[in-house]
This record gives sequence, C-alpha cells and structure tokens, in this order.
Amino acid sequence: MNLKRRYLFIFTILILFAGYLLVHYAVIMIKNELPSTRRQTQSLTERGPILDRNGRFLAISIRFADVSVWRPSITDIDVLSTEIAPFLDMSPAEIRSRINSSESNFLYIKRQIDDASARRLSALIDEKKIRGVMIQPIVGRLYPEKTLAGQVVGFVGDGNRGLEGIEFAFNNILDGIDNNETNKNSSDINRGSQVFLTIDTYVQHILEQIAARTMNETKAEAVMLLAMDPRTGDILGSASMPNYDLNNIRASNEISRMNRPVIWAYEPGSTFKVFSMAALMDSGVISANSRFVCNGSYERVTNRGERILINCLGAHGNVTVRDIIIHSCNAGAAHASDFISNNNFFYLLNDYGFGSRTGAGSPGETTGYFAQSGLWSERSKPTLAIGQEIAVSAYQMLQAASAIANDGVLVPPRIVSKIVSADGRTTTEWENGENRRILKAETARAMRFYMVDTASRIGTAWRAAVEDMSLAVKTGTAQIIDPDTKRYSQTDFIASCIALLPAESPSLILYIAIIKPQGEILGGRIAAPAIREAAESLIDYLGIPRGRNPQMTHPPAVNIPAGRLPAASGQVPDYTGLAKRVILPLLLRDDINVEIRGDGWVRRQSPPAGTPLEAGMTIILELE
Repeated sequence: MNLKRRYLFIFTILILFAGYLLVHYAVIMIKNELPSTRRQTQSLTERGPILDRNGRFLAISIRFADVSVWRPSITDIDVLSTEIAPFLDMSPAEIRSRINSSESNFLYIKRQIDDASARRLSALIDEKKIRGVMIQPIVGRLYPEKTLAGQVVGFVGDGNRGLEGIEFAFNNILDGIDNNETNKNSSDINRGSQVFLTIDTYVQHILEQIAARTMNETKAEAVMLLAMDPRTGDILGSASMPNYDLNNIRASNEISRMNRPVIWAYEPGSTFKVFSMAALMDSGVISANSRFVCNGSYERVTNRGERILINCLGAHGNVTVRDIIIHSCNAGAAHASDFISNNNFFYLLNDYGFGSRTGAGSPGETTGYFAQSGLWSERSKPTLAIGQEIAVSAYQMLQAASAIANDGVLVPPRIVSKIVSADGRTTTEWENGENRRILKAETARAMRFYMVDTASRIGTAWRAAVEDMSLAVKTGTAQIIDPDTKRYSQTDFIASCIALLPAESPSLILYIAIIKPQGEILGGRIAAPAIREAAESLIDYLGIPRGRNPQMTHPPAVNIPAGRLPAASGQVPDYTGLAKRVILPLLLRDDINVEIRGDGWVRRQSPPAGTPLEAGMTIILELE
C-alpha cells in the first residue's frame, strides 16, 4: 500500500513538472514570436466634437495609426525597411537605423500616420507577408480653425485626455464617460457627446483680428476683446491675444495659452464707475441731482491723521453723477462714496458678482479679489469707487454690465450652449445660474443715458461713437501694481472700454482691455476706437437695426423716478406735437413700455389720448 502511494506521488510530481515545462516554453515562444497582425482590432473611443453655436467644428476626432515593430519576428530588416518606407514618409535607412539602435525588442517606428496610409500599409503587409510590423489604430484630435478661440477650446494630451479649456472642463462628456449608455455607431467605436459653445466663429474671427491689430499698434503685452448677448448671457466671442495654433502645441508658450478673460484678475479702473455709481444711486444715498465738488482732487484727513489723496484729470467744478460718468471724474466718485457705509457698499458691489466666479463654463476661473468690508481701510471706499483696490476678470465685467443692459437684471455669462448625445437624440441645455434683479430699472436706464453722453463729443469715449447707432460707453485707464515695489507702476497701465448697444435696449456688450500699452495709455484714445471698429463690423451681422433707434439725449439732470410728461391722471396723455427731447424721459418709466420711432416731433401715437392707463401697457410714439 505504501509502495503504491509512493508511485502515485512520484507520478503526480512528474505530471506537474511536465505542465510547468509546457507553460514555460509556451511563454518563451510567445515572447519571441508575436503575431504579425497587420492591423490590431480593439475598442476605440472617438471623442465628441466641440462646435460653435451654428454647428461649425472647432475640434473633431480623426483616425490615425501607430506603426511599431517586434524585432524577434523580423526575417529581413532590409526588405522590411524598403517596403514600408513609402507609407511612413521615411527613408529605408532611417527605419533601419531606428530598429538597429533600439535597446528594446519593441519600438515605435512612426506615430500618428493617417488612416488611409495605414490601410494601404496593412494591405501591403498582407500581400508581401511581411513579419514583425504592427499597426495600431488610434483616434487623435484635429482643430480645423487652428488658432480661433484657442484658449477657450483648449487641447488634449497623451491618451486623448483634455488638458486645457473646454477639452479639459468637459473631458468626461466628450469622452462619453458621463453618458448613461454607451454611444456606439459600430462594433469597435465608442463615441462621446457633442459640446456646442455659445461662441460664433464669425464674431470670434472679427474680435481676434481687431485685438491682434490693436496689440500690434499699441505694442501692448496682451489684449482682451469680448462680445456678449446680455439678454441670454451667451458669450459670442472671447478673444485673447497673443494666441496659438491648437494643432501645434509645442510651438506655444504659457503666455499664449493663457485664457486671460477667465483666469486673469486686474484692477478695472474707471470703467468700474458705472457699477459703483449705479449702486450708490440705487441705494438712495445719492440721486441724479446730487452735486459734488471737484477741484482737481479728493482729499481727506482721517481721524487717525492719515491723509487720503485721489487725483483727478482736471478740475470739473460742481458735478452730478452724469458728469462723473461723462468726464470720468475721480474726485466726484470718491466724494459720492462718502455717503454710504462700508458694509452697504460692499454688499451692493458684491451683488454684481465681484469676488465670485461667474461659472461661465471655462476651467480655472478666478474669483478676483474683493476684500470683506471688515478688512477695509479708511481709503477703501473712495478707492473702490474709482475701480481700484478690487481685482476683477473680464467675464465678471460682462456679468456686471448685463445688469445695466437688462434694466437692472443680472444675467450670468455662459460659454457652453448645449450638450448633444453622439446619436443626436438627446439635447441638454447648459444653464449657468439664475437671473436676478440687483438694480431698479430706472437706475440702470439712467446709467445708460449717462453712458450715451460719454460717447458724445463732450465725453471721454467719443472715439467709440457709431453713426446711426446709440452706444452706452465708458472708458477707463487703470494703474498696475509693480510686483517689485508693491506700488502703482508709473509706466504700466490697462486701457479699457465697455459698450452697450443699442443703448435703448442693448442686445450686445463689447468690452476691451489693453494690457501694458506703450506710448498712448488712455482708454478713450486707444480702447474706444477698437470698440467702434468691433461695433461697426458686428451690428449688421447680428441684425441690430441702424437708424431706427432713438438718439438718447436728455436734460443734464435725470430724476429717478421720472415724472410724467405731460401729467397723466389715469389716462394716456396727448403727446402729439412734442419734441423728442421732451418725451425721452418716458423711457425711464418702469410701469409702462414706451417705443419711440423716428426723429423730430410726435405725429401719431398708439393708443390714442384718453385711453385708460394700465400698468405694463405699451405706448408707441411715431415722430417725423
């Protein structure tokens, strides 16, 4: 019995040893004789495209192939090199050199050859029975518009993973990872969803052209030029110069790849007065009729003996809010801020979204810098009123301007419009926050009136004026902190200009910031002309009517709320025969809608005089 067990034990050991030898030699054979598969089959993920609002491709997936060799399987290196060279755009000598100099049995000969070449090479390998060459299909990324909206779109890296821009922020959606079900159009291709931007490629092209030309003419370090529809928050164009070619990342640098409108925070300067003065008026601490003395500077000595001095470009005398906006009066703005408490001023400015991300959809967005009121010094209020001691992003400026454009309702900006599944059957609208009222309608309308006068010959922004179109404009020239001295630089500035058009009912906001221009630095001189050029180029394309918009002129002081002209006692008055300048204050009314058509004097009105006056009704006045 013991002998049988011993034989059984020895037999089992022999069987196990034989099994080990079989597996061992099989592994050796596999290592030294990989299959000479011409075109490996595997499941591929085709990244979804990025498109503009009109369906024009900004990023698409394209099929490539990597060509590699396994040296132990090569039977004749000279024949192999000669046969495959024409398909790889390489010489046979170059291929032989790579194979012979490699320390590894496996090496890539050429990465990302086009799909057509890969197919022809695969057919050749079949026909000639060439061993040791493998073709691995891959999916790469192509950017048809090259530099257009480069910082917005972003790019992918190894493994087709998004590294910057929308490619990064929506990586899982573009890859199909976030889909509830796998999108497949064939047995070996998985497709990601499509991301539609709010960008219009034509608008973007125009803005980039103007921004590039402005940067060249002013010898600036960088230029940002943006366009947004304030009614929806859709960013139609977001130009940032310098830019780069998305198809040639290696030729770019960190500066050219920087999406400045989103990630860069800076002091806005005098363009900020639109928001600070509107906030002060809306709070009731000052009115359109309030007057402040500007003798060339604002000067005050605090209780602790600190001297606060804010200089102005000139001595403007007695100024109203309108004058502060038209002449960009620093002293007047500073004096106006004395009438409000720190806490109230903070909360009013915070309502615009300063100090918070807009959430527009681009990654890396800055919050800017806006200190809590408890951290303010005694010079913070007057300094904030003129756009200093606060850092903003260009997107925050667009967001704040939307409240002025929309009669007090703030609309958050967005750069993504919708997500569409790979099969096109499911569409998800991309929403960014809720619209909210932060100003009274009459306050926003009054501020637009003042900004219209800024674009007239008496204002700082007259170079932005467009014929047959009323623009509400504000310019600015901001100082930049010197990182070495921690004080304002005497040579580095930011020239800016913001415009809302048409001023009566804005459907477009344009904003430009010129960083560190050389020579001329004033926003009214170098930023306003760029805004005019952008407006001239986009008005007709966007279908904004010319000539039919009433020219917004008004008396020097606008009362809020506006009085009825003429008085109305429950009935629509008779406006016939009145001049336009007399009836313009009706546009400030918050209880009714008034449309003014034409120029001259009122000849017809609808509804007729004597009609019961109802809240929300529309009164049409036709002028000749």
